[in-house]
Amino acid sequence: MASRIAHIQQKLRELLSPAASLPAVAEVRVLGAIGVIEMKQPVDVGRFQKLCVEKGIWVRPFGHNVYVMPPYVISDDDLDTLCTRMIEILPE
Repeated sequence: MASRIAHIQQKLRELLSPAASLPAVAEVRVLGAIGVIEMKQPVDVGRFQKLCVEKGIWVRPFGHNVYVMPPYVISDDDLDTLCTRMIEILPE
């Protein structure tokens, strides 16, 4: 289990790092299998979730944070899709 969490952590760091260069992003953090993108302004939850559904993902922001806690069994392809689409929504 620990090796799987370490793998997800490494993938989250890799996949979420491009978000750090977006003007609206304050910070990107990863701890274990949790990835957080902290925004400079609070996230409009309703708008964000609508865009998530349109992109075929489900991410629930909280305050200034957009975060994912993927299941340990997630495939690398699914994790890539989740993170890529989540970042696509941020600048919108």
